[in-house]
Amino acid sequence: MRILWVKAGGLVPPDTGGKIRSYNILRELARTHSIAFFSFYAAHSPDIHDDLRSIFGEVICMPLALPPPKGPREMLDYTANLLTREPYNIAKYCRSDVRTRLGQLLRKNECDVIVCDFLTAAGVVPWNDPRPKVLFTHNVEAAIWKRHFEVAANPLWKAVSALEWKKMDAAERRYLRLADHVLTVSESDADTFASFLPRNRLTVIPTGVDLQYFRPSPDEEDPDLIVFTGSMDWMPNEDGIFFFAESIFPLIRQRRSSTKLVVVGRNPSHRLQEMVRRHSGIELTGWVEDVRPYLRRGSVCIVPLRVGGGTRLKIFEAMAMAKAVVSTTVGAEGLPVRHGETILLGDTPEAFAGHVLDLLDNPQRRRSLGQAAHDLVSRSYGWSKIAEGFGQTLRRVVQEHAGGKPSK
Repeated sequence: MRILWVKAGGLVPPDTGGKIRSYNILRELARTHSIAFFSFYAAHSPDIHDDLRSIFGEVICMPLALPPPKGPREMLDYTANLLTREPYNIAKYCRSDVRTRLGQLLRKNECDVIVCDFLTAAGVVPWNDPRPKVLFTHNVEAAIWKRHFEVAANPLWKAVSALEWKKMDAAERRYLRLADHVLTVSESDADTFASFLPRNRLTVIPTGVDLQYFRPSPDEEDPDLIVFTGSMDWMPNEDGIFFFAESIFPLIRQRRSSTKLVVVGRNPSHRLQEMVRRHSGIELTGWVEDVRPYLRRGSVCIVPLRVGGGTRLKIFEAMAMAKAVVSTTVGAEGLPVRHGETILLGDTPEAFAGHVLDLLDNPQRRRSLGQAAHDLVSRSYGWSKIAEGFGQTLRRVVQEHAGGKPSK
């Protein structure tokens, strides 16, 4: 097949969950299909998107002069967008020059299918184009903003979250209905979309993991070390670490004062850095080239998210390394895990702290949990297998579109 892949936010380096998922699926698809990759993203240096030319047949990238996140210029842009129907997270990327460039590409590109990667790219896709269009969702975006609204303490942020939630909900329904087919990363996301879409227009593409890269290691664990991995400029991750540091970690330190937490992820905010200075035993690494040394040393991996959507690749990465994981229900949402068998789940500070302490106190218990988790992901969730299912779905959509039949 000839696939035109449209993505906002860039693809490399693959340092966020969405980028990791898209990069690995695309890399596998490129082995047997022709890929034209079109992306638009905040300009940055160094920009390594040109390296993708060694993988894909065609690469067209548009760096955009976007304002720095959470700065005065972004607030001005957000204010200017208030009276439009488009959520800011879509509007900031989907500009007229991007639409024009994509239109030019489509006029000369003889692709069989257009893949819109993330809802954020939907604002530039020409939905009236006669070729089949598939929307690849990584989250229920409206649900993320709804949860932000529910947990927000700051009145201004609560108001912003409420507005984005309502706009995102309308946009999500609008664009998903325009797509010929919709891909989700979990059954729970598919169930949400099935409330307004026919179920036969939805296909679940499970989360995967690089089983060659993330492997069990004989390195000795630090019996007092807890590890969190994730991009700290993603709001659900930051909220989760605040929740853990202020409500859960003190309960753990009451019992085990030697316990430490290392937070591994890019761009921790000044607010988070200030909070960490108030709490002993917590380290922020910022960006690291390789998360595996931290995962190897950790005895327990945590995912204390209260906000989120889609599925957390960080859980599968830890599991592939045979690590014991403690998560909230939201953090593990959409993954094929079972409490007590492959993961431990706790939603209150007391329950979460209790699970972490149980694993820190019982090396055999955490080894057993980690091994069961490793067995789960190694059986069915390597990226080659995930991409195979992705390609089969695209081919089916193309064939049904050509025959004038509804997608099943």
